[in-house]
Amino acid sequence: MRIYVFSKRTIAISLIIILMMLILILFLTSFDRGLASMVAVFSPERKLPIYSVETEEKKIAISFDAAWGDEFTDDILDTLDKYDVKTTFFLVGFWVDKYPDMVKKIHSRGHEIGNHSSTHPHMSKLSREQIINELQTTEKKIEAIIGERPTVFRPPFGDYNNLLITTADEIGYYTIQWDVDSLDWKEMGVNPVVDRVSRNVKNGSIVLFHNNAKYVAEYLPLVLERLQQQGYQIVPISELIMKDDYRMDPSGRQQPLN
Repeated sequence: MRIYVFSKRTIAISLIIILMMLILILFLTSFDRGLASMVAVFSPERKLPIYSVETEEKKIAISFDAAWGDEFTDDILDTLDKYDVKTTFFLVGFWVDKYPDMVKKIHSRGHEIGNHSSTHPHMSKLSREQIINELQTTEKKIEAIIGERPTVFRPPFGDYNNLLITTADEIGYYTIQWDVDSLDWKEMGVNPVVDRVSRNVKNGSIVLFHNNAKYVAEYLPLVLERLQQQGYQIVPISELIMKDDYRMDPSGRQQPLN
């Protein structure tokens, strides 16, 4: 019977080889996962909402999500009138139930009303039937008040998947996100909102605000002044986006086909 005696050097080399093999296996596994993720992100099958629009015009849209109150909404409307600006308000169904007169007022002052779901859920977790119910329940409430059905929809929390966008499209909605988040909900004060918006907008941007943000009455006139000084025309979202003959780049920016 042979007895093999291994030196410390041999053992050390063997351990190093084993360790290197393990590292290589981990690297290849991680690479495969990363590659799979990249493929998922850039796959032609991935559906994207509209984050912004490719345009040579100095035209942008600002929008207000309304879900939790209307304390500042009258002030917002007065400020928008003062600067001759029309915008889009995305309304949740239970907000519509609570403030029907404000829904009328928003519409009568010339602003677009969009759909923001019925119960403000994470819609990527819903079935097709649940998505349709969320959209059509609020749609009927809005239409009963203003006589028009909304055509733009913003998913709560910005949460979406292919099923949501496809289903919304099937029942007549453009799914809208934003490329400039004011972060007004963080309540950091007036100047951070003004600076963040004015520094990040570009032609075709869609800006996100909230109608019940703490400092909205103070930052909104400053934002509008700054944007108009920069030469931007501010329009409702449905006047900014392309309705036909467009493609989406990987960032969710609408681009003309030609």
